[in-house]
Amino acid sequence: MHSTASAVKSAALAHALEVFQPETLRAPEVIERLRAVHADAMVVAAYGLLLPQPVLEVATHGALNIHASLLPRWRGAAPIQRAILAGDRETGVSIMRMDAGLDTGPVFAQRRVAIGADDDFGVLHDRLAELGAETLLTVLADLANGNARSIAQPEAGATYARKIEKAESALHWERPAAELERAVRAFRPSPGALARLRGDATKVWRGRVVSGHGRPGTILEASTAIHVACGIDALAIDELQPAGGRRMPAAEFLRGRRLVPGERFD
Repeated sequence: MHSTASAVKSAALAHALEVFQPETLRAPEVIERLRAVHADAMVVAAYGLLLPQPVLEVATHGALNIHASLLPRWRGAAPIQRAILAGDRETGVSIMRMDAGLDTGPVFAQRRVAIGADDDFGVLHDRLAELGAETLLTVLADLANGNARSIAQPEAGATYARKIEKAESALHWERPAAELERAVRAFRPSPGALARLRGDATKVWRGRVVSGHGRPGTILEASTAIHVACGIDALAIDELQPAGGRRMPAAEFLRGRRLVPGERFD
């Protein structure tokens, strides 16, 4: 619950590099200080605000953004989670030159990766971070030797990856089990998919689609896993976390709390 340095800041300080952290990028003196660096390019990653136009223009080659999607699909704040929630079979990284729009600038390079059946937000985030860094270095080298070429994004296929809201983490059992299974993966490791059992908040960390039918939210089986009826099929919960407790396998949870078929998640 206190401020800590980011990995980028820590690495910079370890190499005796100057770290400049202005409260705003709109102040004229800040823009002048950036111009004084005479940078070839500015690199932007995981920055949640649009850059003012003067800042976009301070470097010779502009500002390059590492974006975790195959633009123009999933422009916006939460491209990895939205790709998983939508059931996309692949995603990737895009290196683009930033313009005044939201992730609308021309793209220098893209790299694709498949989304595996068990991939979650954490796994994909780390995989794409590594791929994004490698791809960025290639683009920067191409810029330095004059070989870089960017292509304008088509509007066809553009989608918006809006920020994940806390309310979205709640599991709604009337939805198909396949959608809920994707939600569990999209919200792992953060913020966690949320359900309510006997009035208590319970986080669902791992689940899979199984056959089964009944009133949505009804427990169909409670042995090594907890099978819960959904709008279509059922979700077998394999790992969960009770309120105030730790993450545990469903079998361990059931040894301490007896559930019977017919009970319901709220």
